[in-house]
Amino acid sequence: MDEKYMKRAIELAKKGEGLVSPNPLVGAVIVKDGKVIGEGYHKYYGGNHAEIEAFNSAVDEVEGATMYVTLEPCFHQGKTPPCVNEIIKRKIKRIVIGIKDPNSLVAGQSIKLLEDEKIEVVVGVCSEEIKILNEEFIKYITTKEPFCILKSAMTLDGKIATKTGDSKWITNEKSREYVHKLRNRLSAIMVGVDTIIKDDPMLNTRLAGISIDPIKIIVDTKGRIPIESRVVNMDSDKGVIVVTTNLVDKEKEEELKNRGVNLIKTPLKDNRVDLKYLFKELGNKGIDSVLVEGGGTLNDSLLREDLIDKIIFFIGPKIIGGKESKSPVEGMGVSFMRDSIEVENIKVKSFHDDVMIEGYVRRHV
Repeated sequence: MDEKYMKRAIELAKKGEGLVSPNPLVGAVIVKDGKVIGEGYHKYYGGNHAEIEAFNSAVDEVEGATMYVTLEPCFHQGKTPPCVNEIIKRKIKRIVIGIKDPNSLVAGQSIKLLEDEKIEVVVGVCSEEIKILNEEFIKYITTKEPFCILKSAMTLDGKIATKTGDSKWITNEKSREYVHKLRNRLSAIMVGVDTIIKDDPMLNTRLAGISIDPIKIIVDTKGRIPIESRVVNMDSDKGVIVVTTNLVDKEKEEELKNRGVNLIKTPLKDNRVDLKYLFKELGNKGIDSVLVEGGGTLNDSLLREDLIDKIIFFIGPKIIGGKESKSPVEGMGVSFMRDSIEVENIKVKSFHDDVMIEGYVRRHV
């Protein structure tokens, strides 16, 4: 029964995708005498936490009930009061927690306080599923750097574009819809300036109903982004960041600023943007997650700098051929298989005829 109600809490938590960042996705369910009497989830950043929403929705007295919550209740005062105090005040008899909060401000303290108050505490129900649900939050809260997903779409022979640069469309509509769900969920989208020059994309989220645009990040060492490009001129609440260096023309820099573009200047590294410096800056700005939809050069640089956490590759049932056709990861490559970047915990999913492969980049210590 614990697993059943925790899975319901997970379903509720998912409703906050794209709305609560950089906070975690959290759901809560209150059960009494075998019946659900209250449910809630964290709806938006700065709003009530899931536990409070569940209390507010309760259709019966919650004293003596069991609460299921995906994440350890907060212990500290943030934008809202500590939830653990309200749980104690409402005389919850038993609480089932999916995972401990990795935030050092909590880190088991709520669990101890609840136990001290003679409330029965169970921890670890559906924990792996909840960790994946909140992988962006967990990475960010423990490292202060964004969780980074590399997404690419390729043909059966591993090409992302023809020799002329044409890439529309390698994958089908269902695959592309899933990518827009990723854009809706993650805080930012990152591409290289060549993608802007070649495709002039909007980098927005196009889903039926309410959808959230990500912050748009363009890596542009020399400031080559065209002023007339759509991403510079479109109206977006989340804004645009152009990442450049001292190689940018001063006049171009001022033009971009006048268009409302935010600039991040990094030191030069191998005559390019210093990506490790960039990711620290993004973390400082509260950006907890990045979806990379770049070309082979940017993808290669991010992988070599060990900045990619997860890969999502779509494979469309097409063959392009041609040694000049583009690949998802370019650069110099490795000389020996033992030096290849390994991906683990693989999952495979299909969208009609397309295949999606996702996994995590293995860290080598």
